[in-house]
Amino acid sequence: MPATTSTSSAAPDLAPSAGSSTPVFTAHGLTKVYQMGEVDVHALTATDLTLGSGELVVILGPSGSGKSTLLNILGGLDTPTAGEVQFGEHRLDGADEATLTRFRRQHVGFVFQFFNLLPSLTALENVQLVTQVAPDPLDPKEALTMVGLAERLHHFPAQLSGGEQQRVAIARAIAKHPDVLLCDEPTGSLDYETGKRILEVIDEVNRETGTLTVLVTHNAAIGELADRVLSMRDGQIVGEERHASRARPADIRW
Repeated sequence: MPATTSTSSAAPDLAPSAGSSTPVFTAHGLTKVYQMGEVDVHALTATDLTLGSGELVVILGPSGSGKSTLLNILGGLDTPTAGEVQFGEHRLDGADEATLTRFRRQHVGFVFQFFNLLPSLTALENVQLVTQVAPDPLDPKEALTMVGLAERLHHFPAQLSGGEQQRVAIARAIAKHPDVLLCDEPTGSLDYETGKRILEVIDEVNRETGTLTVLVTHNAAIGELADRVLSMRDGQIVGEERHASRARPADIRW
């Protein structure tokens, strides 16, 4: 198992130093409070974690446990109310929007429960949109081939099944050649068999590319695929389970 260990026109490069043993993400005291009228909702409370290169980490918890909030902060889609979060040696908390935009564009691939494909573009064109702005992208056809869609390049989303659309979304994410792949309930809107196929794709991408992969789910069985499972409840990490070996998606049941 892998070891865990000011606004400007040009935002700084946030890539971890080459050959560095610095973890991909570290967080200390991470807290997020949302104001709902006169009520403060504590989505995260004093959360610490370290995520290392090459890991597949499952964040497990029920709805409202804070797992998606944590994922969004790691991905630069949200900012913490308090605490520190670092990507390599670079602080993300307090970073300006230009820096966070550059971070998301260059270093993070996102896969969500809903596919967010543009219906007027083919599978290939949906992936090409991302590769046009990424600094070191994969060939879009290669990314779609990796997820088993080499024969579906020129199909529109309406011509694809739900599982195929999610695979296009994964191809779009990995085509950026990201340092981090963040998956928020990627099987949540899919049936059992299709969900298993999506997990196979995510597992294969992690094993073949060594990309740190963080998968948020409420489904405990999916944790068997991970190097580590972080359990969340009431905005805090309340448990960690390490696996000496990872199950294959074909072997899990729920």
